[in-house]
Amino acid sequence: MSDFILKKMMSAPGQCISYADYMNLALYDEAHGYYMKHGVKIGRFGDFVTSSHISDVFGKLFASFFIQLIKMGQVVPHICELGGGDGTFARSVLKEWKEKSPHTYEMLTYHIIEASPYQRAKQKEALAPFEGKALQYKSFDEFQRGKEAFSGIVFSNEFFDALPVHVVTKEHGMLYELFVTVRDGQLAEEKRPLENEEILLYLRERNISLQEGQRLEIPLALKCFLLKSAPIFEQCVMITVDYGYTDEEWKLPARRQGSLRGYYQHQLISNPLAHPGQMDITAHVQWDALRMYGERAGWNWVDMMRQDRFLLAAGILSYLTEHYDPNPFSEQSRRNRAIRSLVTDEGISAFFQVAIQQKNVRIAWENVWKELDFLQ
Repeated sequence: MSDFILKKMMSAPGQCISYADYMNLALYDEAHGYYMKHGVKIGRFGDFVTSSHISDVFGKLFASFFIQLIKMGQVVPHICELGGGDGTFARSVLKEWKEKSPHTYEMLTYHIIEASPYQRAKQKEALAPFEGKALQYKSFDEFQRGKEAFSGIVFSNEFFDALPVHVVTKEHGMLYELFVTVRDGQLAEEKRPLENEEILLYLRERNISLQEGQRLEIPLALKCFLLKSAPIFEQCVMITVDYGYTDEEWKLPARRQGSLRGYYQHQLISNPLAHPGQMDITAHVQWDALRMYGERAGWNWVDMMRQDRFLLAAGILSYLTEHYDPNPFSEQSRRNRAIRSLVTDEGISAFFQVAIQQKNVRIAWENVWKELDFLQ
């Protein structure tokens, strides 16, 4: 067990901390947090992979989508990417945008928010050809400092799943919050009667009633982000790419143990207390919470679809037909295999959704879908 976790435990009341505090430490501690430390996190030599690292076509398709929204005249050409990682997505978007719509590219500003110093350094390298277009920020607070408002497109890919969560369970008819403590020199769970008023309020607001033996993550950080960021986002479209469940899906027997887990060297780790500071920790997004608190913050829900459905509508197959190469070992053939992996039933996109919300804009979405050859 890492010393920085142990030190925090020893100074905490009762020598235990909430899962949210544990995730904050394990992921975002400035000196020892997983995201904050030097080292590759994403891709073949990291611990997990994202869609933008599978193929640059992912970013190209979203660039086309963004351009279409801009050209409809309701959204200005400003992008705010939450949790921009190493800049792979931003680079693909900027490159495609410059080639496809030079006129709107001249007006484009790409804001990219990323807490990790290592990832920001990688961003700087990746976005060097687009100097002056991409502006980096280490936090959302830094992004909004000095701004009265932001209008444009808000994009995130696997941002909300990395926000800290509390964990509750129901046993013998009573609600408990699960805490993290030290037992016999190892991190362990400890349950206590649920007393956190913010969690109780969340359950009431969301009309959630846990089943006996059910374990559930409580995304107070998601709620807080949506409500606190509300004043800065003025006329915007927000596109959220992530994995998660609706309230109905959370009730299924397969979800009774919640979704908190880790990813370590491309292996799913069911124990979120393993490898503190050395592995990614995530929880599936509660889509109905994103929708409800989004609406409180002024966001109107537009649509949500599986990622593979969105990519097919956006024209991903054209990249296969236009760039066929019979040599199975060529760069193009490798790229084609990557593209196919984004749209096959067993590929990564089957587990991801694309949620779209809008605020203070009126967009004829039927025209957008028509332009993308999207059949609802």
